[in-house]
Amino acid sequence: MMTVSTLSDDDSPQKGALHAKSVEKLREMIVSGDLRPGDRIRESHFCKAFGVSRTPIREAVRTLAAEGLIRISPNRSPVVADLAEVDLGHLYDVVATLEAMASEQACRVITQGELVEIIAIHGRMLESFERGERAEYLKLNFRIHQRTVEIAGNPVLHATWLALMPNMERARALANLDRARWLGAVTEHSKMLSALAARDGALLAALTRAHFRNGLKVSEKFLVPGAPAPL
Repeated sequence: MMTVSTLSDDDSPQKGALHAKSVEKLREMIVSGDLRPGDRIRESHFCKAFGVSRTPIREAVRTLAAEGLIRISPNRSPVVADLAEVDLGHLYDVVATLEAMASEQACRVITQGELVEIIAIHGRMLESFERGERAEYLKLNFRIHQRTVEIAGNPVLHATWLALMPNMERARALANLDRARWLGAVTEHSKMLSALAARDGALLAALTRAHFRNGLKVSEKFLVPGAPAPL
């Protein structure tokens, strides 16, 4: 299990802040794959790891259960939900459609300053890939997708996209455990950035859909019964 920094009362004396930080850290561990499907969420362990009482952990578990990341069963410890419980095909289709729409709109309205911002994030993402830093890569990857959706300026699309992200990020992290797919995703992102820089919305939308189709193929392999667990 990954090493996590503790949350002390000095860092955030407010109950709500401790809850938010506990949610953030648990979500990150699940999305990154550090906590695997079926892993038990033991209150005592995470209280010690995060330096908080049981209440923030319990509230965090309920929050993440509502997002579909944790499964709560009567008289049993909460466990990380299995991605097989999610219809990945439909999930990928919907997110790909949303991001393709956002890509076309972003190409029409993006400013030079916003483009420079995304280019900088992309550069840092490539550096994290070269160093093999998956967690940092995934954060920067998410930020690129997020900024594209934000720049599109459609609040309904943005809200719908955000609601789907927890399980989408889990699936994306799973796909990138395959080294060949990770390299493929990096190459695809470079092409997508070039289309964005050229303000070619139709091309960027097509590349975005292909990007998600390629990711789905790999994610689904890990959900086949008997498939080897990714390392």
